[in-house]
Amino acid sequence: MPQAISIRPQHPTPAQLLRHLGLALAFVFALATVAQAQSGHPQSFADLAEEVSPSVVNITTTTTVASRLDRGGPQLPEGSPFEDFFRDFFDGPRGEQPNRPRRNQALGSGFVISEDGFIVTNNHVIEGADEIRVEFFSGLELQAELIGTDPATDIALLKVSHDAPLPHVPWGDSEASRVGDWVIAVGNPLGQGFSVSAGIISARGRALQGNFDDYIQTDAAINRGNSGGPLFNMDGEVIGVNTAILSPTGGSIGIGFAMSSNVATNVVDQLLTYGSTRRGWLGVRIQDMTEEMAEAIGLERAEGAMVTEVMDGPSKDAGMQAGDVILNFDGGPVRDTRMLVRRVADAGVGVDVDVIVFRNGEEVALNVVLGQRELAEAAGSLAPAPATPPEPSSYLGMELEPLSDALRAELDLPRGMNGLVVRAVEEDSDAARKGVAPGDLITEANQQPVSTVADLEARAEEAREAGRRSLLILLRRGGDPRFVALGL
Repeated sequence: MPQAISIRPQHPTPAQLLRHLGLALAFVFALATVAQAQSGHPQSFADLAEEVSPSVVNITTTTTVASRLDRGGPQLPEGSPFEDFFRDFFDGPRGEQPNRPRRNQALGSGFVISEDGFIVTNNHVIEGADEIRVEFFSGLELQAELIGTDPATDIALLKVSHDAPLPHVPWGDSEASRVGDWVIAVGNPLGQGFSVSAGIISARGRALQGNFDDYIQTDAAINRGNSGGPLFNMDGEVIGVNTAILSPTGGSIGIGFAMSSNVATNVVDQLLTYGSTRRGWLGVRIQDMTEEMAEAIGLERAEGAMVTEVMDGPSKDAGMQAGDVILNFDGGPVRDTRMLVRRVADAGVGVDVDVIVFRNGEEVALNVVLGQRELAEAAGSLAPAPATPPEPSSYLGMELEPLSDALRAELDLPRGMNGLVVRAVEEDSDAARKGVAPGDLITEANQQPVSTVADLEARAEEAREAGRRSLLILLRRGGDPRFVALGL
């Protein structure tokens, strides 16, 4: 018979029990740590909110609004028989003055960036204000002085005076932030002061409507009144200035925008130093490259910014030409026009920069001393060139007519202007698909001047012989030049 074997459980010693318990606790703690890391959600924002709130301010502005009479009511001679009637109609019965000048109030947010009381907010929060008051988390209220504004980025700088140093927050590096990072917004939404909302960075590098836009998109709740308030990273650094929301209702739907700190700090530094901005100016009009445009001029990649017009100023002095493609500015590559505009503006005024352009199949190095954009705007240098209305011949799906003296006068064009006016465009042509329209003026083809249809045909034949599938033409519409690559 098989022998029966008795198996008895062995009882662990106290030391073994403690060791197993320690391993189990460590395992549970590790699981909790992994779960928290996977969720990415901080346990609480309370410490951060407590740290930064003293530096955030509510902003109240007061603006005087003229009465209807002050804004253009009927002006009657004193003693007129209708004087009393119109006064009652516009100002109400005697003794009541509902239409006398009113004082409107608006609310916004801001944040202190130095212990001596400099405050950043949005330009639209304080624009046109007669009086600006700020309220601190502690209850302290102070009157603010406007130092300077920049409507282009919607940034404004204020200053308050106080006997004691004021709590303030540091700027952070918005370029170091990543999509998915946690952020908090602090401000005065809908008049509910010192409110905190949390979310993540949804996107970076958003452009809304300005040349210098670089917005951080966030789903942290931002509402009216949050404007001008700070967007913080988890280190308590300001990486954005809350500016706008996308909403069909006027309330937060989780799409808010904050101007990046890397743009805001540059603007604030200029406002501190000069009281206004001083942006660099190249003196050219530019457009983005397309694959067809690049192929038409023999450029390997559709990168850079093509120069459509060179104005009197820095670039013309440096020898830049219409048709040049700016590939490199001040030692860094240029991807597109938006990047170039930002980098030129940030480079400063009077700065000597190296610019590399692609011209006639090769790279050309130029040296440009940047001008000041604000002065160029004031002088009208950035205004569109004279308007160019519509007018015929026939090639590449377009009816074309060479400019004559009579046509120049009719279209109000300068005497020296030459080119071909587009009279009509065939509906199914490549020109129509590329947006060429009657009234456009063709001044160049393959970066060479054209004044007759024969010139245009010759440029097209040269492009074919070079093995190219497109002809690059320079159009002017309403004074605004742009390049278009037409299929051959």
